[in-house]
Parts: sequence; C-alpha cells; structure tokens
Amino acid sequence: MGNVMVIPARRQVGNTVKKSEQPKLRVAAYCRVSTDSDEQETSYDAQVTHYTEYIQKNPEWELAGIFADDGISGTNTKKRMEFNRMIDECMAGNIDMIITKSISRFARNTLDCLQYIRQLKDKNIPVYFEKESINTMDAKGEVLITIMASLAQQESQSLSQNVKLGLQYRYQQGEIQVNCNRFLGFTKDENKRLIVVPEEAEIIKRIYREYLEGASMLKIKRGLEADGILNGAGNEKWHTSNINQILRNEKYIGDALLQKTYTTDFLTKARVKNHGVVPQYYVENSHEAIIPREIFMQVQEELIQRRIVHTSPNGKNRTFSCIHCFSNMIVCGGCGEVFRRVHWNNRGKKSVVWRCVSRLENTGLFCEARTVLESTLEQVMVTAINQALCDKDHFLITLQKNIETVLESEKGQPLTNVDKRLAELQEELLKRTSARTDYEDVAEEIYRLREEKQKLQLEGAGRDEQKKRIADMSTFLREQPTALTQYDEPLVRRLIEKVTIYEDKFTVEFKSGVTVDVDE
Repeated sequence: MGNVMVIPARRQVGNTVKKSEQPKLRVAAYCRVSTDSDEQETSYDAQVTHYTEYIQKNPEWELAGIFADDGISGTNTKKRMEFNRMIDECMAGNIDMIITKSISRFARNTLDCLQYIRQLKDKNIPVYFEKESINTMDAKGEVLITIMASLAQQESQSLSQNVKLGLQYRYQQGEIQVNCNRFLGFTKDENKRLIVVPEEAEIIKRIYREYLEGASMLKIKRGLEADGILNGAGNEKWHTSNINQILRNEKYIGDALLQKTYTTDFLTKARVKNHGVVPQYYVENSHEAIIPREIFMQVQEELIQRRIVHTSPNGKNRTFSCIHCFSNMIVCGGCGEVFRRVHWNNRGKKSVVWRCVSRLENTGLFCEARTVLESTLEQVMVTAINQALCDKDHFLITLQKNIETVLESEKGQPLTNVDKRLAELQEELLKRTSARTDYEDVAEEIYRLREEKQKLQLEGAGRDEQKKRIADMSTFLREQPTALTQYDEPLVRRLIEKVTIYEDKFTVEFKSGVTVDVDE
C-alpha cells in the first residue's frame, strides 16, 4: 500500500461560538441502492425514512435534504445525479454536514471517495459514516477512510468478478442477453426472450434480398432512406455500417454469439471487442429466426467474394462494383481486363459505350479490344437468352448433368464429424476449467474446428447457391412460353454471370454454368 498522508483535523463548524449562539447544523443525508430488486427498493424507502427521522431527532440539527440515487452503481460518480446535486449544494454553502450509511454507499472507488471527502473538508463540511462510526473531521478520520475505501473497492472488484462468473454460467447454459433498444427486427417478451417484430423483420429480409440481387450496401442504404424507413436507432439516415452489421449478425438466423465484448475495468465499465481474450459462447437456435440459414450463408459467401481484390493483367487491383448491371460482368477476351461504362461524345454524337479498362487507363498494355455500344450489349443478352429458349431440351439435359456434379461434390463432407468433435471438446473444456487444469490444447482445437466448420458451411452455401441457379434456369426454360422481345435487366441480373467480348463474337456465361456464343 502507498504512503498515507494524515491531514490534521480542522475546527468543527461553530467551535468558537458559544453554544447558546451556535446556529443549527444543516444536515443532509445521502442514500444509494445498487440494484432494482424488490428487496432493495424497500431498503431505499427505509433509508429515506430512517435519515429523515434521525436528523429531526437531534435538536442541534436541521434537515437540509435527503439526496437519494436509486439503482445506480457506486463505482463512479458520473451518473449519480442526486449525489452530484448534493455536492453542488455543499459548495454553494447550503449544507454543513452529510450523513450516509457506509463508505460503500458513498463510493466504492477510493479515488472518488477521497477526492470528495477532501473537497468537502476544504469547505469545513464533515461526512459521517454511520456503519463505521467515522467522522471525516476526526484526526484519525482520513487514515480510516483510506483503509475502508480500499476495502470497499476490493469488495466492488470481487462483486464484478462474481457477476462475470454468473454471466459465464448463463452463457454456458445457452441463456442470452441482448439489448434490443437499437436492434432492428427483435424485441423482448415478458420473460426477456427475443421475439420477432414482423414489420421490422420485413426490412431485414429486404436488405438480405437486395444484397443477394447484386445491390451494393450504399445502394441499399439510399433505397431505405428514399422510402423513409427508420434504422434500429429510429433515425431516417442510414449508414453502410448499419447494413454491414445486419448482413453479418448471426441473431437473424436464430443463433447467438455471446461475449463479443468484455469489461476491461470494473470501475470505468470500459468494454472492448473480444478477440479471444475471454471465452465466447455460440448458441444455435436460441430464438426465432428472420432469415433462413442457407440465405445467411449465401450472404456470407457474397461478402467474402466482394472483398476479394482481383489483380488485372496489368497488375492493377480491381474490387467488386455493382453500380450498373454490366459492372464486373463484361470482360475483354484479349487482355482479360473488365470493361467500363463510358459516356461517349463522338463528333457531336452522344452515346453510352463500354470500353476495355486497359485502353481507358492507357497503361501501356497493348489491347485492341473494340468499343461496344451499351444497346449492342443489351441485344446480345436478349439473343443469348432466346438461343437457350430455342434449344431448351439440350440445355435442360446439360443443367441436369450440372446438378449431378454438384450433388456428387457434396458426398463425404465431414460437417457432422466436425460438430460431433466440437461437442466432445466442449465437455472436455468444461471438465478442465472446473478442475483448474490446463486447457490450451483443447482451446486451440476448438478454434481450428470452428474455422473448418465455417469453411465447410460456406462451401455448402456455395453449392446450395449453384443448385438454386441451376434450378432457376431450368424453371425459366420450362415456363417461358415465348422468346424475349426486349431487354429485361432483372432477368439478366438473375440469369447471366459473365460476357466475354472477342473481335468476332460474344460468349455469354449463364449463372447455371452453361454458355452461349453470340456472333457479331
């Protein structure tokens, strides 16, 4: 323990005044209750009554007020409104003495406790702690205060540890605690369980749907704002970070990852992101889902794909763009670069064209790829889809083979084995932590298997998406009665993956895995 400096007692208020002339001490009481339980609420009312009677019984005192904070922690004084108001009254000269039940009621933080006691002593205002029978104006007061405040701080730290252990136990039992104040899509019932808010769930479904249809987070954000839809905080203005969090939140599939953050300091209550410093708990099917699991996994795969930076033949990095339907879809058959949309003014004639990026950037990579009118590309899409419709029997056979290939690749996937092993490791982890023995090897294997499980789930989502695309193409071929007569952008987004431009032809690759050549 550090050095303790004893500050000599000052004269009590009115020490030099004759008793008959001495004015009554204006005495205030401070009460605080830490929790919101019924028992503590009773204690709160009892404290107020007790100190009102206690002060009124003393003929030399007069009541200067009862200051009571209900349900607020004592580890810091930032949010204790009544406490702060009482200190202000003291500084204004309206209170001569403070009475409180104990040091732990006044403050559990040594620094705060001593700071305020010294501040009050400078104004010749004593604090009397009833339980410990300590008056801060006594000569021994500050020595005792220092010791008792330190003990109270240790008590608070111990309580904080107990709360952590209680939370971890509930996590292990699969009980989840979620703040629903800004959580779009969910609220809590009377038993504090998550339940779906139907009208908000539709917003979540819309975000997932639009993202899988190719919309960027920025485009989704602008669409929500244009329609006057409020975000989780009730604001009309959205941020792409809101969309990003929604697309990644496992709670929308009925699961819950617990202890994403943890408290680093029991006094400041500061919380930081948990990067493996303390355990996390993943609870599957803990509540009703809004998004089907397979859709969620497809979105996770799409998130990964859009983060991938593709290196072009000239060494430049190209990231995903989805401003226009043809973005990242049109590829140069000569140099492998993507085509970019350009508003062209050729001798006074304005038009929208697509040109190879290597030519636009003039990087020195020699490419003679032709410039293509956007209207020409639209017609190529229509022609390719109509060719597939004209030869639908052949294409349906090819699609069936593609489905069989995907189904064959599913065989022998060890996801169930991974789940079984993870369950075994969970039991082993609990045994070792209970026995206080080393569990580092178990933890490492759990981390490795969780990554493997996520990889297998993403691969499974990729296969599910491929099956969906094949089924979608098959349905279209069977149900479309006539050829297309005009360009249909939603249909192109739905069916076509890529178009490669050569000097004499266009090769159109459908999302289902089949290709069509369209001659110039």
